[in-house]
Amino acid sequence: MHDIHLAARASFTDFAGWQMPVRYSSDLAEHHAVRTAAGIFDISHMAEIAVTGPDAAAFLDFALAGMISAVAVSRAKYSLVLDHDGGIVDDLIVYHVTDGEYLVVANAGNREPVVAALAERSAGFDVIVRDDTDAVALIAVQGPAARRILEETVGLELTPGSGDASLETLKYYACLGMTFAGASVLVARTGYTGEDGFEIYVDTADAAALWFALVDAGRDHGLVPAGLASRDTLRLEAGMPLYGHELGRDILPVQAGLGRVVSLAKPGDFVGRAAIERGPEADARVLVGIATAGKRAGRADYAVYADDAGPDDAAAGVITSGALSPTLGHPIAMAFVRPDLAEPGTDVTVDVRGTRVPATVVPLPFYSRKA
Repeated sequence: MHDIHLAARASFTDFAGWQMPVRYSSDLAEHHAVRTAAGIFDISHMAEIAVTGPDAAAFLDFALAGMISAVAVSRAKYSLVLDHDGGIVDDLIVYHVTDGEYLVVANAGNREPVVAALAERSAGFDVIVRDDTDAVALIAVQGPAARRILEETVGLELTPGSGDASLETLKYYACLGMTFAGASVLVARTGYTGEDGFEIYVDTADAAALWFALVDAGRDHGLVPAGLASRDTLRLEAGMPLYGHELGRDILPVQAGLGRVVSLAKPGDFVGRAAIERGPEADARVLVGIATAGKRAGRADYAVYADDAGPDDAAAGVITSGALSPTLGHPIAMAFVRPDLAEPGTDVTVDVRGTRVPATVVPLPFYSRKA
């Protein structure tokens, strides 16, 4: 795929050992294309881990924070890998592909820790954990026109015997087996942009042909190639956390607004359960949304202060992700702040290069697409 991105005039950055396309034209153009039409992303850096065997569901219940055994075939669930102290090793999506077969999709930078954690936790379970990352490419089409583009992609067909299944009826956080040029692919209706969209898991040998077929189908629908920069502002507007920013081993899920992802109702033990039941310290910082007026955006690691803080007072929080929102037209950020500042409507200030800029705590997400 690298030569394809070079030909499309992408600029690159190193990302978890991968050369990642950052942008092809401009960050703004690619962002707005996804919000109004569609963008195509090469996200083959994501880690794909197959979990198969008679104990697959029970194993994943133990290894992950969610109740994976309750996920029906062809459905998906957002979950977390926790360490024994309750910290977040990674956030991921689990697809229940067929009976006894699951696909765990982790972040590229956490491929090795997640594979190692799953392998270690598989002891005593009748399962096979297999890292398929190098054999699987992943292409996403996100935006209001995404479904029409996939429906018009030459060579992308429903698997014979699919019955009433279709891209139109495929639910959010569900997956569907299809074929491309006769080869099996998995199509999922998930995403990381806040828009409708699909991800296609395809054998690496077929990835380039699929990319070109999708681009051809999207030509009349406003489809553009989109890079890492636009994906970051899209996910920020949608209030979606990013590992290394809003998530990490020193953060409990409840602090990041992900308490609902952890299932304390499932029977038996799971890694991190005792720490989750204890909960964070009473004064532990919590994740909030912050909006400011004007054009001066707070960025990661900028300090957040109480509105009435003096020049010598300690910071009350820190921004984890921030940008000038292309869709909303004003700066937005996610930040960890003291619990007493977490209520929406609370006034705070953000230190933007030495100047304290007025800001307000707001609910997440900042942006939600119309149904």
